[in-house]
Amino acid sequence: MHHFFVKPSQIRGSEIIIEGSDVRHIRDVLRMKAGEELSVSNGTDRKEYRCGIREFRKDSILCRLHFIKEADVELPSRIYLFQGLPKGDKMELIVQKAVELGVYEVIPVDTARSVVKLDARKEKTKITRWQGIAEAAAKQSRRGVIPRVREVMSMEQAIACAAEMEVRLIPYELAESMACGIKETRQVISSLRPGQSVALFIGPEGGFEEGEVEAAMAAKIQPISLGRRILRTETAGLAVLSWIMYQLEE
Repeated sequence: MHHFFVKPSQIRGSEIIIEGSDVRHIRDVLRMKAGEELSVSNGTDRKEYRCGIREFRKDSILCRLHFIKEADVELPSRIYLFQGLPKGDKMELIVQKAVELGVYEVIPVDTARSVVKLDARKEKTKITRWQGIAEAAAKQSRRGVIPRVREVMSMEQAIACAAEMEVRLIPYELAESMACGIKETRQVISSLRPGQSVALFIGPEGGFEEGEVEAAMAAKIQPISLGRRILRTETAGLAVLSWIMYQLEE
């Protein structure tokens, strides 16, 4: 079943009004017809509204509400991915898969080893693009909310932002030598509990500089290990998010 997002104001009793770009997608791409069923979420109450298409209008689609289902698709904790800016279009893949795995927010971070440097105009364009990918991924995975992609932060700003979160993790290739090996990492992940907010820091190609890790540790961000292999930046975050997802949903 196809899933879409609407504003709370578009749910009016037993009627739901779909507007914007989704109208063309439903009518011209999916070629749905009156009487067919779809689901919507309003991004706030985490409920799934099952409805049927009643009428196609010029700029909107009128749907009739069939029933409301308590959506049980969101993780019981808010996961914030602080992602070092990668090269090329890797960020698009990272955003898409992170949303599928249940991330709450994605925060791009301009680190010392980030090759990509965005001026104000390019950053605005990129954020808009990444937010669109997040919305599409949220629809595909039938999320109850659309995860937000925030503006680019410096590493210093990211560390300060993460101070508000209860669990703060930073995978680091030298974690084993710091007595933060896979055994200790397993204990950290296994101790996660529903309701905790979790900050996850992932470096760009080349990882974090030593000084950045030291600054993170000084702010009580916990180094963890991802095992004996060095993972690409587009793989590392998804590996940890998968681990966290299964732990929280167990």
